Amino acid sequence: MSKTIVVPLQFAPTLVAWQRRHGRHELPWQNTRDPYRVWLSEIMLQQTQVTTVLGYYQRFLERFPAVSDLAAASLDEVLALWAGLGYYSRARNLHACAQAVMTLHGGEFPRSAAGLQTLPGIGRSTAAAVAAFCFGERVAILDGNVKRVLGRLLAFDGDLASSAEEKRLWAFATELLPAEAIESYTQGLMDLGASICSSRSPQCLLCPVADLCAGRIEGEPTRYPVKTRKLKRGRRENWWLWLEREGQVLLQQRPATGVWAGLWSLPLYDDEAALQLDADKLGAKLEVMPRIAHALTHFDWILHTRRADVLIGSVESGPGGVWVARERLADYALPAPLKKLIV
Repeated sequence: MSKTIVVPLQFAPTLVAWQRRHGRHELPWQNTRDPYRVWLSEIMLQQTQVTTVLGYYQRFLERFPAVSDLAAASLDEVLALWAGLGYYSRARNLHACAQAVMTLHGGEFPRSAAGLQTLPGIGRSTAAAVAAFCFGERVAILDGNVKRVLGRLLAFDGDLASSAEEKRLWAFATELLPAEAIESYTQGLMDLGASICSSRSPQCLLCPVADLCAGRIEGEPTRYPVKTRKLKRGRRENWWLWLEREGQVLLQQRPATGVWAGLWSLPLYDDEAALQLDADKLGAKLEVMPRIAHALTHFDWILHTRRADVLIGSVESGPGGVWVARERLADYALPAPLKKLIV
């Protein structure tokens, strides 16, 4: 049976005061109530560090300054600009969401968390963040960082692998909301989770709510949040065939589902024998390139690359695809390890 949890009433005002004095205020998506800009930042920041997002955010706004521009773009354009940021389903949902805003809502984002949640790729916490920052709605967020902050604050021992326990934590997150200053409070949760209340080494001596934190008082803050279900990592091994002819590289588009869905790649093989068979048809002399070890969320991927220059007349018998001039490779959405290899 779960322990009795007492919600500290001073948490919200203490956090708000700390955020206003010591929190982050100069990020490019702050100090605006434009839901397009806030939504774009929230999607990019899912499972990605702020330092990585900054450059992508700026480039996206330069290319797509309004939601209408993003909606009008092709998915290939969006994926090309997203390439290297990872978790590519976010980019596909970003594009679909922009189109839904244009076609279903006349180019205006819904003004409530409930309405925002009806859009593609916007979950409960993201919808709440946009609603709080842009429309001042008093609604709770609960992303990974906030689960950690509140889990420790409350010494919440419910297993968050359970949807019922996560629902309980949502209820506590709502109970903790302040009556006003929702923007500073929401940003304070984000700032605290991103800096002081880190996953492995929380800086409790610097924490503005240390005296209220039940996890710290127990002496085991890193015990929280509790989540027992562990992903079992797998291992995958594939071979790339890198073919060039007169300054052009052969690319194939990945399927619409699965890893790197919709991105462009070198022809990919499950085994070296199949790659060698295609190379023999071309009369290609293969060069062995250094192997690449690429870590994804659920598995480690070993990618072997074999490279060859081929003559124009020999390519009809090889793998299909599109020949792309080297100077145009940057226009294609390439997975990060491939971009590093060939661009």
